[in-house]
Amino acid sequence: MKAMLTDEQKNLVWTEVDRPVPKADEVLIETKAFSLNRADLMQRNGDYPSPPGCPPWMGLEIAGTIAEIGETAKKASNFNVGDRVCALLGGGGYAEFSAVQSGMVMPIPDGFSFAEAAAIPECYATAYLNLFYEGNLKKGETFLVFAGGSGVGIAATQLAKLWGAKVIATVRSDEKAEKIKKFGADLIVNTKTTDIETVFSQQEIDLVLDCVGGPDMGKCFGRMARYGRWIDIATLGGDVTELDLKTVYKKGLRLIGSTLRSRTPEMKAEILKRLTEEVFPHFVSGALRPEIYKTFSVEQTDEAHAMMAANENIGKLVITL
Repeated sequence: MKAMLTDEQKNLVWTEVDRPVPKADEVLIETKAFSLNRADLMQRNGDYPSPPGCPPWMGLEIAGTIAEIGETAKKASNFNVGDRVCALLGGGGYAEFSAVQSGMVMPIPDGFSFAEAAAIPECYATAYLNLFYEGNLKKGETFLVFAGGSGVGIAATQLAKLWGAKVIATVRSDEKAEKIKKFGADLIVNTKTTDIETVFSQQEIDLVLDCVGGPDMGKCFGRMARYGRWIDIATLGGDVTELDLKTVYKKGLRLIGSTLRSRTPEMKAEILKRLTEEVFPHFVSGALRPEIYKTFSVEQTDEAHAMMAANENIGKLVITL
């Protein structure tokens, strides 16, 4: 089979590699589409390697058909060869085949294409993990998500609205603000023209999902509502900030660092099970849908990476095989 490797100059090379042999608790998926995540750019640059036991190439979420099923996986799941599925991976999704633990595999919602299904696992699992496991979001609370036009930002907006929260989403252009209105945010803030501190001064914000960090994070953290929770999943705006610790303990604030990739297989499987039970019915009904900005052929993967690095996309970038 072929997989997307990175050479010494960090170029992407579609290369012949050994086809994986599924273990007893794994299924082998023939990939029809895989979705891009910003972690892929970090991994390509050598900053975020695949965890032990995963292939060294990139790729966290795929969709395709089951080619083989291990003996234990047959007993632990209802999957059959030929089933249309999507899956969450620790790494290795940029390939024609992937061996995946059966607990990381979900059926494709009725009516979804492979491209749409590939945009679900990492994106919606990340949003679900941080909203409900880490953030303990409650109905009626106010939730702010940075990068509201990203795949995770859109998924988090959709899920928070579904659970009855007020949602504030940030973007960095009026064009993106206009295009994400359909996802239901109550307030959309262009941080290029509006001081984000002002937003925190005018709103009682209970929960924040932040991929930006940087100096503004410290300025806003202490302005959250009492018992506010700030979840940091990346630091695209800088790794260093300054906090007023007195405000932290006086208001009972919490700063939570979170990544999905580092979670145990058992926890990931639990999150995916809950997604399937609680969120997939809304996919089937049409109430929710992942946003696909553009699909590419595998030969265009480098072009897709460049588009993500330039922050051009609203929603997901997907490669189809």
